[in-house]
Parts: sequence; structure tokens; C-alpha cells
Amino acid sequence: MKTDRITLRPWRESDAATLFMFAKDPEVGPRAGWRPHSSVEESREIIRVVFSNPTTWAIEWNETGRAIGAIGYGDSCNCNLPARQGEPTIGYWVAHPFWNMGICTEALHLLVAHLKNDTAVKSVICGHFVDNPASGKVMEKCGFRPTGEYCLDENLYAGEGRKIRVLRLELKG
Repeated sequence: MKTDRITLRPWRESDAATLFMFAKDPEVGPRAGWRPHSSVEESREIIRVVFSNPTTWAIEWNETGRAIGAIGYGDSCNCNLPARQGEPTIGYWVAHPFWNMGICTEALHLLVAHLKNDTAVKSVICGHFVDNPASGKVMEKCGFRPTGEYCLDENLYAGEGRKIRVLRLELKG
């Protein structure tokens, strides 16, 4: 999956140093519900254990060939979003230097097209902390609609007491 600016591709263990460089930023992980990385080895382990699956991709900046974020879907998320039976959850993040450039919107459009064209998935759910409205704007630009539901998720890093707004996208009628 590719645009002029980004490519969604599998993660590689050789991405560990770049992942650490971006994922150690205390402004990035907590917005998405995960703890900042503390070492290259931790980032390598995240690639091996969390990112090494067929539904999670690195967001590669084509100009440099470096991974600048991640996007994926599945039921592996430890969050408590009110998903329907068999409905996957989408998650994404991008490194701070790439904020406000439309990268997440571009990546999410690619993922939604993949889900519509190449899978049997009927709908997906997504959520964002209400104190991170930019993430919600990305979802809405890609067709997600608020469900009217909110939840709290104590399982997510920095999630204690933070309200999550829930959005859903119907892919197939």
C-alpha cells in the first residue's frame, strides 16, 4: 500500500533504532495509550512481539525509507472499546516531527481501502482520548462516525480517568 509520500510495509527488526528514536518521545505514546520506549532493545521486542503480524504495518516515509509510525487492526488491542462480535479495532500513530502533515489520514485511507477491497471485514471500530481531538479528526476524515459512546480504559498507559470517544466505520452493507 503506497502513496507518493508513504508506504505501508511490514516492520523489520532493522527498524528498531528508528522506532526507538521516535517512540521514546513522551509526547507520542501516551496520546495513543502506550508507554514511551526506554531502549532500542525494547523497540526491537515490540517489533518482534506486537508488530510482527499480517495486519500491522510500518508507515514508511518514502523520501528517507524510514519507519515514522505504525498502523494496524485486530483484536489484540488491550482496550475496552465496545466492539461488535468479530469487529477489529484500528490503531495508529506517527512520530512527532510528522504531526500536522496529514500522514495519519493518508495511512488510514490506505488501510480503509485495503479493508474494503481485500478483506471480508464488515466494520471497524476506533477510539481516541478526548484530550487528543486531532486523532478523532483523522478518523472522521476517513469516514468514521461517532457512535455516541464513550468509555474509560484503565488498561491503556495513561488511560486512567481519560475518556475515550468511540467511532465506527461500516465497510460493507
